[in-house]
Amino acid sequence: MGANSNKLKLECLAIGSMPHENLNDAITLIKETFLNVPFWPQMVKISKNEDMILQFLEGMPSFFYEKSYLDTEYDAFYDDLERFFVDYEAIVSEGDMERLDKYGISPDAASSFGSFLKIIAANRPAYAKGQIVGPFTLSTTLVDRDGRCAIYDETLKEIILKTLTLKALWQVKKIQAACPGITPIIFIDEPSISQLGTSAYVTVSENDVCEMLKEVSDVIQAAGALSAIHCCGKCDWKVPLKSGVDMINLDAYSYSENLSVFSQEVENFLNAGKKIVWGVVPTLDKEALIASDLDKMVGKFEQSVKYLTKKGIDEKLVIDNSLVSTSCGAGSLTVELAEKAFRLTKDLSEKLKTMYN
Repeated sequence: MGANSNKLKLECLAIGSMPHENLNDAITLIKETFLNVPFWPQMVKISKNEDMILQFLEGMPSFFYEKSYLDTEYDAFYDDLERFFVDYEAIVSEGDMERLDKYGISPDAASSFGSFLKIIAANRPAYAKGQIVGPFTLSTTLVDRDGRCAIYDETLKEIILKTLTLKALWQVKKIQAACPGITPIIFIDEPSISQLGTSAYVTVSENDVCEMLKEVSDVIQAAGALSAIHCCGKCDWKVPLKSGVDMINLDAYSYSENLSVFSQEVENFLNAGKKIVWGVVPTLDKEALIASDLDKMVGKFEQSVKYLTKKGIDEKLVIDNSLVSTSCGAGSLTVELAEKAFRLTKDLSEKLKTMYN
């Protein structure tokens, strides 16, 4: 992960969305709480285009907003598809960055991105965080004109995978241009991976999903960034742990014990210098957040670590490779509760640094 990855020890991150209707208020809060690793939030109250699914569809062959499905039968589809694959190869294999802007994220779909770049240009942090929706989540959400999930169509699956890879790479390049020497961290948000192995996706193999994640992660890493997978549900962590990403992020408020089921894979992951981002500050349970304070969050973190140490994993290995975050996005909260969650996450990070450094 690079020589400076120890700077991430017990650092704090935020996940995804914010509920603010005023962009400046949201950016001010980010600067007050996540200045060491700033992120660009999905401003779901400002525009429906900032929905985590819609946000990453610009420039994707076969998708039409007015139809809300993937269409491979329009007249220009194969011309569009050929042009897309030529662009992809030129960008990823040949480094043609001029073409990459065609697949960027417009201000209509990411109102906070420009302000985020200004934060990192002005403050020059060592890291900054971006995100894409995960390829499994997107390909099981989007459907063809017959209502069939895109993951079951190899062409559509490939379009989705490569579109998301370009969205991630575009963020990496923009972050690096704003602050030379920075290390971008790109989160692959995969809430639907918790459904892998259920009857809904019984014909989708773990290996196929792992390869999808690995393809995106490899391009992110090759560009000089770190990759991470976020899942806020109870899931089979073998898939993320074996996908080659640098970090995993879980809802540790509700599901930290679930991770310990995969203790051998977790130990191998940590021994490779990779990181666990413990989402101990609850944003999916409003009552739990209302009742939360710093002492409770410290207790949740210590309990999460203990689940692993009870399985024989060295405590120092876990702590040295741990970060903390909110459990998920804050877009469904009130502004006041979102602010509480962000400040608690920052305070937790600072408290843990004094305890363990």
